[in-house]
Amino acid sequence: MIKFLFAFLALNLLPYTTVYAAEIRGDLSLQGFLFVSNPAWQNQGDQSASVAANVEFFHDFHNNLSLTIEGFYRIDSQDNERSHGDLRMAEFLYYTDNFEITAGLGHVFWGATEFVHLVDIINQTDQVEALDGEQKLGQPMVHLTVPKEWGVMEAFALPWFRERTFPGANGRFRTPIPVNTNQTQYESSSKEHHFDFAFRYSTNLATADVGIYYFNGTARDPVLRLAFDEIFKTPSLFPYYEQIGQTGLDIQLMAGEWLLKGEAYYRTGQSRSYAATTFGFEYTFTAIADTMMDMGLIGEYVYDDRNNGWLPTIYENDIMAGVRLAVNDMADSTVLLGAIRDLDSGSTILAIEASRRLGDSIRLNLDASFFVDMDYEDPAFAMAKDDFIKLEMVYYW
Repeated sequence: MIKFLFAFLALNLLPYTTVYAAEIRGDLSLQGFLFVSNPAWQNQGDQSASVAANVEFFHDFHNNLSLTIEGFYRIDSQDNERSHGDLRMAEFLYYTDNFEITAGLGHVFWGATEFVHLVDIINQTDQVEALDGEQKLGQPMVHLTVPKEWGVMEAFALPWFRERTFPGANGRFRTPIPVNTNQTQYESSSKEHHFDFAFRYSTNLATADVGIYYFNGTARDPVLRLAFDEIFKTPSLFPYYEQIGQTGLDIQLMAGEWLLKGEAYYRTGQSRSYAATTFGFEYTFTAIADTMMDMGLIGEYVYDDRNNGWLPTIYENDIMAGVRLAVNDMADSTVLLGAIRDLDSGSTILAIEASRRLGDSIRLNLDASFFVDMDYEDPAFAMAKDDFIKLEMVYYW
């Protein structure tokens, strides 16, 4: 259906598109993974390579109407499920002085904290792309925005649900039993065509940015259930998507060199109601050691009251800490060191992210994560042997 929509838009708009009004840009990336430990599960590899492309097209029709299309595709050497494509965005935007409305495949981000974005719920996670959950699939929607002096009101109509992607049997970062998305089930009889909706209000109060929303529809995070193949009797996990109602809040407050952040939500509809929250700070030291470099200290805490194995979550009672270094040089060099520790089990994740531009069109990214003292009862224990170093080179055009 995504390919059909892309072709429909292209064929119908091509006659009305002039070359001078259109903008096309994109990037091509080469990515390599090196895993430090031998794999935990059969058929997994010690290394992998992939190539990915992003293409963005923008056209302004000069009558308060514009079109944005963004396509993505990756080819991976190890995991067939990671070789995939997605139409990240294909939306029309119409705007006036009093409102703006978008229709098509869009992307919406909500959140304030650094490590975990609890309140970000509109778009589905593209889980084969990155562990941090920040890569998202395009979401079919109609999005109305009405700005007022006292805040911004938004309404979302979400007519079609996108399933989460999962690593295949040969991929790393997977569950001990692979997830079979061909057996996906839904609580709603409408399945992926259930009509979801959301409302959000955001405003600025002095030096604070505050947002509150309500979402009703299909949960973006599925419950994984166990099934057996009827012929071969082999086990597999399948996603089960439930209906939920969720009220969320995010806030970001600036106080001098301090940046205070928080997110929280309350969810109903999954056997019992529960709440989750994350909050913390970032303090920035500017011009450290009489240089142009800035250093930010980050501290956050996340709590989720799902316990005793009921709908297990990786972030249940965790503390996070990080150091962000912005070199502020011509190459836009940055480094982020981070650590996440489970206060109950002691499981710890250490991570580093570094980035530097090479010339005007190339950026080099280095990511690494190490899983330390992982407790076998921790939901993240399946990744205990997935320590990795990832190097990526991106060419922008």
